[in-house]
Amino acid sequence: MKIFISSDIEGTTGIAHWDETEPDKRGYEYFSRQMTKEVNAVCEAAYQGGATKITVKDAHDTARNIDPTGLPEGVEIIRGWARNPLMMMAGIDKSYDGVIFTGYHSAGGTSGNPMAHTMSGSYEYIKINDYVISEFILNTYTAAYFGVPVLMVSGDKELCEQAKKTIPQIQTVAVNEGYGNGVISIHPELALAKLKEAVARALSGNLKDCLIKLPQQFRMEIRYRQHFYAYRGSFYPNAKQIGPKTLAFESNDYMDILTFFMFVST
Repeated sequence: MKIFISSDIEGTTGIAHWDETEPDKRGYEYFSRQMTKEVNAVCEAAYQGGATKITVKDAHDTARNIDPTGLPEGVEIIRGWARNPLMMMAGIDKSYDGVIFTGYHSAGGTSGNPMAHTMSGSYEYIKINDYVISEFILNTYTAAYFGVPVLMVSGDKELCEQAKKTIPQIQTVAVNEGYGNGVISIHPELALAKLKEAVARALSGNLKDCLIKLPQQFRMEIRYRQHFYAYRGSFYPNAKQIGPKTLAFESNDYMDILTFFMFVST
């Protein structure tokens, strides 16, 4: 059984401010350690649940946040950015049996996390088929493109509630709850225990129950904070600027959507 883990930091237990997500800023060292601990807890539980191969994609900022020495020896880790359309899912393919997300967070344009965003703070929102999407949705669709189910996600409460609506059988671990410009969080050690329990439940069920069916047609709409990004992106083949700050693109192939986004992202 092969498991793919994509890990972010803004949904790590207790994190509450952008400074805590950035190297050389106050709090980052602690939260990068906690991020590593949470990924490690998932890896240990996955091995106990029967995984024979685990690939971890460090998927925050520099993509060099997780301490590889804090993970089990058998784990394969992808650090840095490949600069391909898979982005936070770089390395995924159809050979994997399941995907797990750790440290995920609410979408840009929502209020579930004081750092709510989708891929970058440069966007007011990103939509697919008129639905405001999070990185969870973007990457769940990527997993589904390869026929791989998303089994579990950890992060803030609002994100976990969205995940349950998208994949009713998914296991979720809500470690934080947005509280205005702050968060209410559980104890970091309790989070590790809950992550292990959730992985055990996820791997004991029918993994295919967590595989979603992709839409037949996709329309991505991006509302930038700066108008000139929409203008620049309008030169991408078949993209349309539909407002001073808004760009749209349509395709029936999700890989086309990911490729478009890679080239028009800020």
